[in-house]
Amino acid sequence: MADAKRIREVETLDEVDRILIAALQADSRTTNSRLAAAAGIAESTCVSRVRSLVSRGIVTDFTAMVDPKAIGFGLQALISVSIRAGARTHIPAFRDSIRVMPRVVQLFFLGGSEDFIIHLSARDTDDVRDFVLEHLSADPAVASTRTSMVFEHFYNGVTPE
Repeated sequence: MADAKRIREVETLDEVDRILIAALQADSRTTNSRLAAAAGIAESTCVSRVRSLVSRGIVTDFTAMVDPKAIGFGLQALISVSIRAGARTHIPAFRDSIRVMPRVVQLFFLGGSEDFIIHLSARDTDDVRDFVLEHLSADPAVASTRTSMVFEHFYNGVTPE
């Protein structure tokens, strides 16, 4: 029954929804009057439309993006993690422990040759090495890791068609 609740019809978005979503992704702090002007609708209609996007689960969060360099975490790394074949039952515990660590920006659970990709924000390469040694290599469920340094990162958001 839980799976049936998670399966839902794909939401139909009109042009106004698309404009509002794009504007909110560009700046989630934009004023209602600017949103309304961008979409060509009345301010009261805009409030209702944004509330509808939130209540339907299309817009899930309004968040601030922080420049990692500005707070001393100028190095970004992507760490691929493979879990040992005999340790598959440990995947939920591994996922839950990693995703709440302070420098973990994003965690991806994958199908494929790797089980996870960890997006880590770090001060320097020593910081990345320490994270891998303390939290990954020391974990008996982890079979292997592969670390890639991020040179540039671009966030586009999801653009509805």
